[in-house]
Amino acid sequence: MNSGTTNPLQQRHRRTGPTVGLRQNLAQFMLLVAVNALVGGTLGQERTVLPLLAGQVFHLDLYTSALTYILAFGLAKAATNYFAGTLSDRYGRKPVLVAGWIIALPVPLMLIVGPDWGWIVAANVMLGISQGLTWSTTVMMKMDLVGPERRGFAMGLNEAAGYLGVAGTALATGYIAAAYGLRPGPFLLGAAYIALGLGLSVLAVKETRGHARVEAANHTSAHTGAHGGLSNREIFTLTSFRDKSLSSVSQAGMVNNLNDGLAWGLFPVLFATAGLTIEKIGILAAVYPAVWGAAQLVTGALSDKYGRKWLIVGGMLLQAAALATIAVGRDFGIWLAAAVFLGLGTAMVYPTLLAAIGDVAHPGWRARSVGVYRLWRDGGFAVGALLSGIIADAYGIPAAVGVVAGLTALSGLLVAVRMRGTDHHPRSDRAKAPGRP
Repeated sequence: MNSGTTNPLQQRHRRTGPTVGLRQNLAQFMLLVAVNALVGGTLGQERTVLPLLAGQVFHLDLYTSALTYILAFGLAKAATNYFAGTLSDRYGRKPVLVAGWIIALPVPLMLIVGPDWGWIVAANVMLGISQGLTWSTTVMMKMDLVGPERRGFAMGLNEAAGYLGVAGTALATGYIAAAYGLRPGPFLLGAAYIALGLGLSVLAVKETRGHARVEAANHTSAHTGAHGGLSNREIFTLTSFRDKSLSSVSQAGMVNNLNDGLAWGLFPVLFATAGLTIEKIGILAAVYPAVWGAAQLVTGALSDKYGRKWLIVGGMLLQAAALATIAVGRDFGIWLAAAVFLGLGTAMVYPTLLAAIGDVAHPGWRARSVGVYRLWRDGGFAVGALLSGIIADAYGIPAAVGVVAGLTALSGLLVAVRMRGTDHHPRSDRAKAPGRP
């Protein structure tokens, strides 16, 4: 404790400076929740329609070729996630958020008028860059605002808003496509989301980097270079490989989005080949992210109370079981039940992984660590598209789903063996710095 006298200027700065906490920042926090729902909706405009567009409009026969848009999206988003953390530390969160919305502006038009598949792939490169900037930044800003005590709840609400936006838009575009065709109707909804998201981000969202600095001043880190002194390279290796908790989280995030890439690209095709209508395909495409989104309102808070590790392990194993059920299922009822459990398993994992990163990383380099984690996590889209496309071309879609189910189970077991408890409570076994006993 500092026994020196605080001068009046310091006292006035303390009274007027940023305050960390959910209650103190509730209005701005809820605004960011709404913004992230729009971010998710921008992604959701593709979930039902684009896999059908590949076959019915562009007549792509090979699954590997049809999934190139997810490969392009995943690579672009993964790389942008990494730079989003560095850029937001250097220039602030809000400019990065606004830039992400600006980059998204041409995407709906490209999806509507694109004369060949190359346009669709290019649109998804831009969408990936936009999502990397906007979604990453809303995550960081909520972490900045709420502090450590409610971090799991904050991540649950953030991801719930985003994936309920995905689900609602996937469902809506399914009905729009059934009534008016695959183009242009579904993508006009995405255009409206982008315009609204950009307007809110420019006019109403406030910078939150100052809140992170307030938290950093009172933060104790297990790692050397605690006060932001780690280089980008050190943060990358720490998050990716050297720290058992951070690296376990990174690989689990990658496998989680690997199976989401599979679900995005191949599930609508699997359901269509079984004779389901576009409306039913839209329902199945929406149920999975809807359960995922809604359940995160509970699972994020549960991870605050009971810790992160076993929610992650259980969620990965539940996802694996749901994927195996989809692989062997043959009708709407079985697939609907499996989609519910797949969404629930993902909800157990998704906000918990983000909260675990926030537990371990110092606020001075947390944004960059989140960027590295999201680099690996969203790289899973690209890996999932490539791997599942190759297997589906060779052995069929059910075989691809089965292989991904096995990888998901292995990922959960790896977390069980390797990850330490990382929740912020004093009783937890926080990750130690490399070289420490």
